[in-house]
Amino acid sequence: MKKIYYLFALFLLAFMACQKQPYVAPTTSLVKTQTLALTFTLAPADYQLLPSTAYPATSDNFNTVADADNYIAQILAAKEPSYAANGSTALVTYNLAPASVTVADSLYSDVAYTVTPADYTATGSNYGDYTPSGVLGFLAYKYPTPVANQLAVITYVLYTGSDNTVTNSFMYINGAWQKIYQISAAQYAAVGDGTYNNFSSGEISKLPGYFNFFLKSDVTIADTVKANDVEYVSYQIYQGKTYQKVLALTYDGNNWGVISIQKTASFTKTNGAWVAMVPIPVITHTLTAADVTLIANSNIGTSAERTNLGKYGDFSNWAAADLNAAMILVLTTDYTSPATKTNYNVIYLNYTGGSDIPTTLTFQWSGTAWVAQQ
Repeated sequence: MKKIYYLFALFLLAFMACQKQPYVAPTTSLVKTQTLALTFTLAPADYQLLPSTAYPATSDNFNTVADADNYIAQILAAKEPSYAANGSTALVTYNLAPASVTVADSLYSDVAYTVTPADYTATGSNYGDYTPSGVLGFLAYKYPTPVANQLAVITYVLYTGSDNTVTNSFMYINGAWQKIYQISAAQYAAVGDGTYNNFSSGEISKLPGYFNFFLKSDVTIADTVKANDVEYVSYQIYQGKTYQKVLALTYDGNNWGVISIQKTASFTKTNGAWVAMVPIPVITHTLTAADVTLIANSNIGTSAERTNLGKYGDFSNWAAADLNAAMILVLTTDYTSPATKTNYNVIYLNYTGGSDIPTTLTFQWSGTAWVAQQ
């Protein structure tokens, strides 16, 4: 009986050995992660990686640095390889373009004014009207202490051979009142906003496109415009209340676009997510004559090094350790309450090749000691 049992067990073992065993996937990834150092400038296609509801997806810029930090992290998550390991970095150049010029007060009821008969009399207008230059004199009378970028929407009688009542926008720019471009009733109507002659908050991302079309279609602008010209466009928008705002546009030779400033931000991948890196503050200190005297009279370095420094005011063939010690002496003396997490750049004259070369050494205060960063 025992022999039969053993024979059955051997048969079962052989049968199982012949069966195809199921594939078990490896528990570790076949793709190795890598620490990447990325550097690039955002292209229009990169902005479009954001959700369509995010304004940079259509504007190709960010209104604030905080927005850039938030949205670029999302772009990196969508754009970069999945094998980018924690510790990877990205140096990203992007367009910063404020949504509008900041004005002193853009609530329409506060910036709008209609000239009265008494105003014409007080400003010497005997006919109850103003020429194009005369209205600038009225603005100086009405607003004797304007602030930068102050906006005024003035309704008045304009004389250009005949009298016509007009409403124009003026802004105080670079110390003077200037008439700026104002969206007309016909232009509001052209984009379906003619009922109230204002835009809605839902159209904010469309405004640069609207204004590009209006300016290119306006012969008073198109006939004289040249590359890099700037227009300040005054427009009315309803956002719970009616506001008068200003958007600054520049001409690139073909189209009008929002004025953009290129900025660069650093990001790092931490715990699987991209985050903006806070720039390290920098304090720059150039050695003074008193600093040189301090080092020359110390016991840092060799006697020959100190004698040469005291005589010529520059450092010639100083050992690296001696240089660091000399600069730390200066920092300890000149900065009695140093900040941590801050780069202190010390500039000194290094005599080499027959001339003095301004050279920088960087240090940080750890909280207890100065630490060289080179």
